Amino acid sequence: MTQSKCRRPRRAPSLLLGLSLALSTALGATPENGEDDPLESINRGVFAFNDTTDRWLLRPLADTYTDLAPGFVRRGVGNALRNLRDVNYAINAFFQGRWDDAAANASRFAFNSTLGLAGTIDVATAGGIDSSYADFGQTLATWGMPSGPFIMIPIIGPSTLRDGAGFAVDAAVLSVPAHIESTEVSAAIWGTAVVHTRSQLLSMDDLVTGDRYIFMRDAYLQRRRVTLGEDVELESFGDFGDFEDDLGEDF
Repeated sequence: MTQSKCRRPRRAPSLLLGLSLALSTALGATPENGEDDPLESINRGVFAFNDTTDRWLLRPLADTYTDLAPGFVRRGVGNALRNLRDVNYAINAFFQGRWDDAAANASRFAFNSTLGLAGTIDVATAGGIDSSYADFGQTLATWGMPSGPFIMIPIIGPSTLRDGAGFAVDAAVLSVPAHIESTEVSAAIWGTAVVHTRSQLLSMDDLVTGDRYIFMRDAYLQRRRVTLGEDVELESFGDFGDFEDDLGEDF
């Protein structure tokens, strides 16, 4: 496997870095793999809640959405959600000093929002402008913040202390829905994103084997290391390891 190149971490503001180091020290070391899970007993309880919620609410909604919405409608919804997500990608790429990626993501949003009919048609990709993933948890990592322990977040799912904080910033500050005045519209966008993303994961359900908690934890941690530019073997997770889990990354 080709070795990925990691950029030199940018320095975080001293207060932010100090708080991150204090939290990471207090709650545990950086989880390099599944062996470091000091909050496992709590995480398993949250995982059980998430699993039950998924079984009785999210999966039935995703199944219904897949059955009722024609393929072209689902493609349009997916394109529109990715268009909103490109705004978040552009901001975080800028924070990380990835100027070309920030410009490309911003250009994608501009082209798709206009020529692509509010993002429902991905004209940017057709024109050779690709999206480059970036989130605030990744931004914190480039600033030098340790990941902290693995945590399971209600509804959202697997994360780490750093990535959970990053998700909160992405959702509450950097996302497009966070700046929509209408609470109803914002909630509708988030709800659509959750159901649409869950529908994309339906084919992955049968790949989860053995202890479901451990499988999801280790798959997440390894996948996350890939997004941070580390060289990681993913073959043991089959196709699941190659699937870009967008839950929590919609904006």
